[in-house]
Amino acid sequence: MPRECPALLIAAPASGQGKTTVTAALARLHARQGRRVRVFKCGPDFLDPMILARASGLPVYQLDLWMIGEAECRRLLWEAAGSADLILIEGVMGLFDGNPSAADLARRFGVPVLAAIDGSGMAQTFGAMAHGLASYQADLPFAGVLGNKVGSLRHGEILRDALPPSLRWFGALPRSAAVELPSRHLGLVQANELADLDARLDAAADALAASADTTLPAPVRFAAPTDAPLPPVLAGVRIGVARDAAFAFLYEANLDLLRALGAELRFFSPLADHELPAVDSLYLPGGYPELHLASLASNQPMATAIRAHHAVGKPIHAECGGMLYLFERLTDQHGQSADMLGLLPGSGTLQPRVAALALQEVELPEGRLRGHTYHHSTLDSALTPLAHGECPNYRRTAEAAFRQGRLTASYIHFYLPSNPLAAAELFRP
Repeated sequence: MPRECPALLIAAPASGQGKTTVTAALARLHARQGRRVRVFKCGPDFLDPMILARASGLPVYQLDLWMIGEAECRRLLWEAAGSADLILIEGVMGLFDGNPSAADLARRFGVPVLAAIDGSGMAQTFGAMAHGLASYQADLPFAGVLGNKVGSLRHGEILRDALPPSLRWFGALPRSAAVELPSRHLGLVQANELADLDARLDAAADALAASADTTLPAPVRFAAPTDAPLPPVLAGVRIGVARDAAFAFLYEANLDLLRALGAELRFFSPLADHELPAVDSLYLPGGYPELHLASLASNQPMATAIRAHHAVGKPIHAECGGMLYLFERLTDQHGQSADMLGLLPGSGTLQPRVAALALQEVELPEGRLRGHTYHHSTLDSALTPLAHGECPNYRRTAEAAFRQGRLTASYIHFYLPSNPLAAAELFRP
């Protein structure tokens, strides 16, 4: 049966205009009013969902017509509509940027767009920009506009009064350090590193509550999924999942999938723990190992345990930062280096600029998997790749996938539900 739930897709004219802050503010505002808010992130991202999960109090999942697929997006939205009072989707890049774009997602599922526009340095031109976003594609559902980085209450009123009568005003956020979210080289600072995050979220929610009507938008009708249940091919398999400040870039859907396949997940910290839990396979996700060189290098008991796990032929799947941990040496942006595990020959070095940012699809012996890559490091290794990824858009990025015994490693962050049975084979003992 179809389900209905109020929903908005928060978009912007470009990247860097504060979509995450706006989405988090809306989530916190409605959650404080006693509503159950489910938040999704359009496109591949790990850091924004951490903030959004804190704002809403519930896990955040990705939506993307290519990486995740229309059927899986439909299932996720339908499931959320069954229990939520409001669904919020944070867009990606500019509203119409990319293929598929945030606008494509909004159109496919009939979710109205809320445009968050950086109003700093603007007055009546704000209305012209809002009109352009709303009318550029005639069939795009459009709800209204929110002003971000507004200089004062009066400035917000000027922006509001410049809007065409057909566009709802969703309020304004001030240009203030009290609500802005700090970032570093891979994006926003992780939620658990911000001691004042809740205060920032509450300040942003207060600003919205003071500047606009906060009634819910109209319900959206979400069709029921048609997917079949998964076979428990990983029943009885214990998977150790690294999760701490150095290794935190994990799709929640990946963990759900492994559990649905029958696996038992046991979390551990390469930073703090001195032994592995009793496991059959290891999952080393991406993160910030370059920020924790000394701690990783000094934890020799953990290094010995992971080397022993590999030596007896047990599976290891490592992505991006998890892969860097497996090479012989890692150097950060300041030139500081440390020895890593040495299970792969070569070294990684952080660069001041982005080295790769692209969607990826790679054909492994287990099957074809989709995901994305985003990193500032480069590799120096003589290791011959098992395969290379393909980008569905410009095809310039072709990330290598490496294999040593039962160890599989790549810069690619795989979205495991893109091929559940192939994913299972990476972890099956």
